[in-house]
Amino acid sequence: MRIAYIAILLFLVTLGSVVFNFTTPFHFDAIGSNWDLIDITVYITFVVCGVAFVALGLLMAWWVYKFQYQDGKFSEYEPENAKLESRLTIITTIGVVVMLAPGLVAWNDYIHPPSDAYELEVYSKQWNWMFRFPGADGIFGAAHNKYVKFDNPFGMKPEDPYGEDDILITSNTLKIPVDRPVKVLLRSQDVLHDFWVPAIRAKMDAVPGMVTYFWFEPIVERVYEVLCAELCGRNHFNMRGEMHVVSMDEYRTWLNDQVTWAEMQAGAVPLSPEATTGRDIANEKGCFACHSVDGRQLATGPTWLDIWGGTVELIDGTTRERDEAYIVKSILDPHAEIVLGYTPTMTAVELTEEELQSILDYMKVLKSEPAETTIEDEQGASDTSPAGESTAEPTEEPVTD
Repeated sequence: MRIAYIAILLFLVTLGSVVFNFTTPFHFDAIGSNWDLIDITVYITFVVCGVAFVALGLLMAWWVYKFQYQDGKFSEYEPENAKLESRLTIITTIGVVVMLAPGLVAWNDYIHPPSDAYELEVYSKQWNWMFRFPGADGIFGAAHNKYVKFDNPFGMKPEDPYGEDDILITSNTLKIPVDRPVKVLLRSQDVLHDFWVPAIRAKMDAVPGMVTYFWFEPIVERVYEVLCAELCGRNHFNMRGEMHVVSMDEYRTWLNDQVTWAEMQAGAVPLSPEATTGRDIANEKGCFACHSVDGRQLATGPTWLDIWGGTVELIDGTTRERDEAYIVKSILDPHAEIVLGYTPTMTAVELTEEELQSILDYMKVLKSEPAETTIEDEQGASDTSPAGESTAEPTEEPVTD
């Protein structure tokens, strides 16, 4: 009788799963004009897996009941069953083909953007997203990881004239127009990342040393979360961003307010040797993966702009004066006093006294007053010079890693 109960339980679990599926139906929102093939592929996979699950569940219930132990009955040894093996092979092959074939069709469409798609480059690094648009000439300037420096975060090729009007966005927030196809080009500065917009079912690996791409066309204006879908280090969970799908007018206004590569270079003010040394040390130690220097509030750490002076509120409700003693303690013992709104993810940094002093010298010059503006501040600043909408294909790959 116990065996019969097990068979009944297996049957009820299978039946309950089917009932649950139809009483709480799963569906995708129609927010991308070119996602029909992807959605159909996923639905086909659900159906094939669902049929296999129900069939196996019912067969298990029947086998448990039919072949339960009985006194005086013994199973016959059967080393092989060619007929059964052939049937299972055929059925499994059909199921796999039914699931994979639509995926190949969807993938073919996924990597062949329409001719009127404009281009956007997504540049990834631990643990931030940055974005680049071609300027009024509609052509991306050449870029390469070997050119990346603190004052050249995208690795723009200095002598390439096509890059002068490229529009650079160093924040994690992006705006794109609704009802326009966009070809997304992906580069990585360091490790393997994956640009993922879950709601739009869009994702692609960003591979160091090569350019990958895909396309989509958003049809609903809203804010979409951007995530990294590839484990890329200790702060992978904080590699987030926002993609705002907006009207064409709002997109153009926003784009015209962004800084170009030429403006970024022109706005540079030389730092003192001590501050330059501190900046280079901070960059080498990976400080700028979690801290901005242009006022952008990253999820991982407070900005360094205007960090010298004033007060800061801690998670325990107390306030501290941001003097040299507080900043030194925050660097050497980062978990001692956590700023409100941030999690204790920073690890202690080993620095010599000279290195620490150089970083402090650099932090002191990061002021928001115009007279103190540096190239790092200009990366987040806006400018009102016109930037044209890009529709042209580039004459060369944006990167030649």
